[in-house]
Amino acid sequence: MTIRTCILKLGSCLALSAFLISCGESEIPPPILSFAETFQTQLIEAQPGDIIEVPAGVHEFTRSLSLNVSGVTIRGAGMDASILSFRNQIQGAEGLLVTADDFVIEDLAIEDTVGDALKINGSTNVTIRRVRTEWTDGPKTENGAYGIYPVQSTNVLIDGSVAIGASDAGIYVGQSTQIIVRNSRAEYNVAGIEIENSSFADVYDNVVTNNTGGVLVFDLPNLPVQGGQATRVFRNKIYGNNTENFATKGSAVSRVAAGTGLLVLANDNIEIFENQFTDNNNVNVMIYSYVLGGRTFSDPNYDPYPEKIYLHDNVFIGGGTVPRHEALIALHQETGNNTPNIVWDGLLREGASNDPVVCLANNGEESFVNLNGGDASVPPSFDTAMHQCSLPRLSEIKFDFPGG
Repeated sequence: MTIRTCILKLGSCLALSAFLISCGESEIPPPILSFAETFQTQLIEAQPGDIIEVPAGVHEFTRSLSLNVSGVTIRGAGMDASILSFRNQIQGAEGLLVTADDFVIEDLAIEDTVGDALKINGSTNVTIRRVRTEWTDGPKTENGAYGIYPVQSTNVLIDGSVAIGASDAGIYVGQSTQIIVRNSRAEYNVAGIEIENSSFADVYDNVVTNNTGGVLVFDLPNLPVQGGQATRVFRNKIYGNNTENFATKGSAVSRVAAGTGLLVLANDNIEIFENQFTDNNNVNVMIYSYVLGGRTFSDPNYDPYPEKIYLHDNVFIGGGTVPRHEALIALHQETGNNTPNIVWDGLLREGASNDPVVCLANNGEESFVNLNGGDASVPPSFDTAMHQCSLPRLSEIKFDFPGG
């Protein structure tokens, strides 16, 4: 090979190299973004029918997330594997806010939000399956109010989920209808599971422990939806709910006494059966009116009195050893005895029929007291004779949801 040929070939190679380098410099690949950096974009750009996968790992967010597209599924790799962490949250009132129908979220965790962990507002067909919400530093007033929080929604399924550390309610369904809460665990919340101003709910096969109050079925004034009714609470284990109340002062649940198993407040047509109540130190079950103790309200549409409460086939073990509610402290001081397993305040709506408000059947060694409104001039009654009755059984809640 001649020197001239070598030089020509060398020049061609150098030119080609320069060309390739020049092309490479103009096409630098974009940086690879983390899941946390792309998740909100996926939520915004989602289309009905999309499944958004949350990979295993701890994904850290500093701002709230939101979804307003119907028909979307958010799916993780497991409630202890795919974790959305908001420990360093600086903006937003929730972890994830959903305002969309036909929504499914499953197999992930939402931790340490500033406010509510998972809020779903005004939705139809909501499935929350194997989702954990938790404040990992334990029960503190500074924790967000609600863990799993559907409100003003229809056809709500909460299944196999866990709620820990909420400063109001771990699992809360409010102002909604057609509700199932099952196979779930609520622990170290102020209220474990709360059904509020809602109708047609089944709460069953749950474990509710170490809360201030285990299960609350409430109807409160001054809310857009009134007339809570037709809730069944059955086959739950409700035990050791003795955590001190750490709710924000002035909130509805800040009045719940530590050591409470189940509270029914101003709600109608409630069936409570086949539950096991154990060692709830204030009271295992209390049924009372909003106006007990002289509390007043201004809502003209509000009925403060519970009616048609049917308790049957429950098991009671221990409990009532440390009364904390004012009326129960007074009862203990008067009698020297533990709080009975079932307490009714005895207040009746003016003009109410003579039908019993509370019916009892097959509750084993049940103990009961009618406080007669807490009127010091009328002694409490422990006679269950007029309460040995039955009420019509409520219907099972059924609706279609993904997975059957």
